[in-house]
Amino acid sequence: MDISLQHYLAVAAMLFTIGVFGIFVNRKNVIIILMSVEMILLAVNINFVAFSTHLNDVSGQLMAMFVLTVAAAEAAVGLAILVTFFRNRGDIAVDDASVMKG
Repeated sequence: MDISLQHYLAVAAMLFTIGVFGIFVNRKNVIIILMSVEMILLAVNINFVAFSTHLNDVSGQLMAMFVLTVAAAEAAVGLAILVTFFRNRGDIAVDDASVMKG
């Protein structure tokens, strides 16, 4: 059995759907929301790499590297904000995030 482009697109669609459901279903836990955003970015990366290999072009793989860089920066900044918010408030409820408005 040969793995084709449709298989990669199906896996990416499933990951994207799980990520979107993770954001909409669980709005109370910030860590789950951050993991769901990472899943969405992973689905986008799978699409970039799948189309890149299907079209024999390297630009999709380079774009995936940029998305991985942005995802790592987003995770680091998000967790840093989360730790600071926990130190100030004592909990990480999303409903209390409006306190951080400037």
